[in-house]
Amino acid sequence: MLPLLIIVVVMMVMMWFQSRKSKQQQQERKDFRANLQPGTEVITIGRVIGKVVSVDTEYEEIVIDSEGSKMRFALDAIAREYVRPAFIHDDEVDENGNPLPEQSDDQAQVPVDEAEDVNAGDSSQNASDSEHDEKTK
Repeated sequence: MLPLLIIVVVMMVMMWFQSRKSKQQQQERKDFRANLQPGTEVITIGRVIGKVVSVDTEYEEIVIDSEGSKMRFALDAIAREYVRPAFIHDDEVDENGNPLPEQSDDQAQVPVDEAEDVNAGDSSQNASDSEHDEKTK
């Protein structure tokens, strides 16, 4: 009998905490929607992304602009504020995901083949210069 009573009490406590957490989340969503201002970027529950144009609290409607298309939604259709995720291109990191070192403008403009040709020409020029210096001595 005692174990059954303990299980019932534990379940009641868990249900109370879950209910409290749910009410907090509902209040946060309500506060967010009440404080929406024009210019805020939002995402709807249907995954439409756009900027808030106007909010009508009397009729609980919101107008958003998504790439030139203005759409009217119920205020409850707004899921959250939209924050564009950071994007790093594969050319900006090595195979381990670490950022590549920054290149100067001179290095970035010279293709690899031309850089090798220039270096090869410099070494042959240096060799002929040293031969010329030995002959003149």
